[in-house]
Amino acid sequence: MRFQRLIFAVGCVLSLPVAALLFGTMQLRAQQSAGANGAPRADEQKEVPNNPAEHKPPAQPLPYSHQTHLALGLECKGCHENPEPGNLMTFPATSTCMSCHEVVAAEKTSIQKLASYAKSGQAIPWVRVYSVTSGVNWTHRKHLEAGVKCETCHGQVDEMGSMSLATSVTSMAVCIRCHTLRGASTACETCHSWPAN
Repeated sequence: MRFQRLIFAVGCVLSLPVAALLFGTMQLRAQQSAGANGAPRADEQKEVPNNPAEHKPPAQPLPYSHQTHLALGLECKGCHENPEPGNLMTFPATSTCMSCHEVVAAEKTSIQKLASYAKSGQAIPWVRVYSVTSGVNWTHRKHLEAGVKCETCHGQVDEMGSMSLATSVTSMAVCIRCHTLRGASTACETCHSWPAN
């Protein structure tokens, strides 16, 4: 029995460094998540935080860089319209793209492919990056009218060579967080319809 106590005591002493290491790691993680002075990190201060995991951009029918186009002074609303009933933003018509690309970079293969879409009258089959979860009644219009900027929900698009799911805007927790920060309703019926009885 005495030997078992000795083994237990030695085991406890040897475990102290392991416990200290684990405790130190937990403290470091808490400091990193809180920032240097205990304040929330910049990402935690944002209404819509970045996705915790990196999402690769989907394969698109044509290469497109928001970074390049926004650096030229273009604005989101110049290419993306919000037709009735205001739920979704549209992809630009090929004629919008061709208003510049009739001349700009016309020799590039991708622009020649764009021109063929325009000539045929066919819409470019862009792959939507963000989609609203089934069962959610959501509208771009109400958010735009409330003064929400595109980058609030879609991230720093002006820095993206290819559009990706950069933020966690499609999660319910983020919607509730943003509504709470802005003083908007968080009642269930704000975003969800109830079945008729």
